[in-house]
Amino acid sequence: MQEHILVVDDDNDVLELLEYTLRSAGYDVLGFLNTKHVREVLAQERIDLILMDRSLPDIEGSLYVEMLRSKNINIPVIFLSGKDSQEEIKSAFLKGADDYMTKPFDVEELLLRVKAVLRRSNSQTKEVVQNLEYKDIALDLNLQKVRIQDQDVSLTKLEAALLKLLIQNRGRVLDREYLLKKVWKNSQNIHQKTVNVAIKRLKEKIDPSNNKEYIKTIRGVGYMMA
Repeated sequence: MQEHILVVDDDNDVLELLEYTLRSAGYDVLGFLNTKHVREVLAQERIDLILMDRSLPDIEGSLYVEMLRSKNINIPVIFLSGKDSQEEIKSAFLKGADDYMTKPFDVEELLLRVKAVLRRSNSQTKEVVQNLEYKDIALDLNLQKVRIQDQDVSLTKLEAALLKLLIQNRGRVLDREYLLKKVWKNSQNIHQKTVNVAIKRLKEKIDPSNNKEYIKTIRGVGYMMA
């Protein structure tokens, strides 16, 4: 399965080099010049690794990673930084780094480090197998994938979290506010219609013919697994 890497670097030339190098090595890559949309992406997509610059325009990279760790977002992080003093490197590891490379860096060494961090992360993930079943649905939470009647369906991180919550609470009506709080976490600035859109997309993926009615809409209230 293709692994997904998120890259944040405010130097457009460096960002393009990283995107090209990683894609050429077979990875799916999302690149950003700042952290503005990173939390949104992490909430909705499966990301296996983050490559993070430290000298960003909106926030110091290690402080941003420290914030992610405080929110229990434990995706592996490799810092790519011009900050090369021993104190700076120690500080980055204390704030949540899994590896650290100083700029300028060798792209072949970077790829080796990426593989090493992903290998460690994958071996740890495999130790905790999480599967949920409902009717003919088998949900693999590690892979964020559903298997329905021998057909694999890929889900986003957000869709997998929604389906997990609905299955775990089968027979109960879950209102939109509850779903926002549990799935979107920081839901203060997110409209409840966002839940409607996400549920609609999830239904289209797990029941494209719309004849199984896994998820029932309780008008004016919320949703439930029958």
